[in-house]
Amino acid sequence: MSEKRTRLAEEFRERQIELAHGAGGKASRRLIEGLILPKLSNPVLNKLSDAAMIDVGGRPLAFTTDSFVVKPLTYPGGNIGSLAVNGTINDLAVSGARPLAILATLILEAGTATTVVEEALDAMAGASSRSGVPVVGGDTKVVEHGKADGIYITTSGIGEPVAGVNLAPETVEPGDKIILTGPIGDHGITVLLARGELDIEADLRSDSRSVWPFVEALLQSCGQSVRWMRDPTRGGVATSLNELAGDSGRTIVIEDTKVPVRDTVRGACEVLGLDVLHVANEGQCLAIVAADAADRALAAIRSVPGGEEAVIIGTVSAERKPRLTAITPYGSSRIVDMLVGDQLPRIC
Repeated sequence: MSEKRTRLAEEFRERQIELAHGAGGKASRRLIEGLILPKLSNPVLNKLSDAAMIDVGGRPLAFTTDSFVVKPLTYPGGNIGSLAVNGTINDLAVSGARPLAILATLILEAGTATTVVEEALDAMAGASSRSGVPVVGGDTKVVEHGKADGIYITTSGIGEPVAGVNLAPETVEPGDKIILTGPIGDHGITVLLARGELDIEADLRSDSRSVWPFVEALLQSCGQSVRWMRDPTRGGVATSLNELAGDSGRTIVIEDTKVPVRDTVRGACEVLGLDVLHVANEGQCLAIVAADAADRALAAIRSVPGGEEAVIIGTVSAERKPRLTAITPYGSSRIVDMLVGDQLPRIC
């Protein structure tokens, strides 16, 4: 175990789990490196990828798992059921694997109306049908009233890695371009406003969707020129690119004016004091592509319905300092760090 992980393991002794540990930011990373990896460390897990790549009798397979505790269960543009299916598909997709099948476990709270459960199942079925990825098995558990919040869903997915694709932080090179498939912040702000706790109204919908069509087009067009991908969920674009910077040892540079954000999302973030780069997304993909393939990659994504707003938002710097910087509209630069916790808990 590395010196850093040994130190983190010592820090976690006699501590309690906090909400921040599930937020996808620095606290989550510390939980994983300080508590989980020291107990379960192995070469596959230590990569901390969105999906694990396993060789089964000479055939590579991708496995992923995720849990969903979003509140409220239903919101404009989505439901915990569709979120679970899309989220699992997306973790496989950005790992370079064609999604094949999903398992789903439902944790139900006693006293929850069956109509609420039915709505979640209908949403799961709809997302499964639209994506062509079946739910082939699962489990159901019921806990006492007050021990859950209606429904929690845990999903696992299996996929087939696309041949000839090698996605890894260490493959990124100076000059590589950063592509984003569309506007950010829609999901996080939509769910936050759907809770009805704030006196803010906005015509917004979650971006929850499968990103596999974009990924498939990108890989077919550019293949080995694609270096790395991620779906920027908890912690948003900032967390995903900070993780890339840390894992690759390079400075990642984006331009604020090139990051697509809807006016309603930008306005809500300004009122709430949020940086949209930290807000969760559930239907977007970040991709690092070789500079000479960037235009071709962009055209491939834009050719897919829903990908018309894809843009290049930045580049990989030659500077060997693992950090994310953003060029402001005034030409100055700012460092964009990962948050310790989450501005918006239970957003997915």
